[in-house]
Amino acid sequence: MHSVRVFLLALSIAFFLPLAALAADAKQSADSGATYIGSVACKQCHEQEYENFSKYSKKAHSKQSVEKMRPKLTREELEECYHCHTTGHGQKGGFVSYEKTPQLGDVGCETCHGPGATHAESGERSAITRQPSVESCLVCHNAERIQKFNFRPLRYSGAH
Repeated sequence: MHSVRVFLLALSIAFFLPLAALAADAKQSADSGATYIGSVACKQCHEQEYENFSKYSKKAHSKQSVEKMRPKLTREELEECYHCHTTGHGQKGGFVSYEKTPQLGDVGCETCHGPGATHAESGERSAITRQPSVESCLVCHNAERIQKFNFRPLRYSGAH
């Protein structure tokens, strides 16, 4: 048991500590006033990335995990799940509920690249986080969650 904890700590330091900027990048996009539009909108111009993410990433279908656990969770626990298992929860134009914002009910492109409405409308590369930093993954992929849920994070999630 001790060796597992040491391993997780070492993993956290070696891999996840350098990760703290992706969330900052996405948050900066969110703070700019941009809103979320859902991954299907991204598919129009980024079809190959969309198809790869949809096919290979488990998180592209994260709603299934949340729905499976939903009956066992309090409302507060469910809200915590939404932060990592949906797109833009708690942000302007982000996930509200599966009924109101179904297009954001899974982890999607904008989870890493930030809100895409402005980019989709203008086509401006500067209106989206093109190269998210690995550090921003720490919002969800951190040592505590790795230990609690026993998952292995994927840096590229099958999309790129």
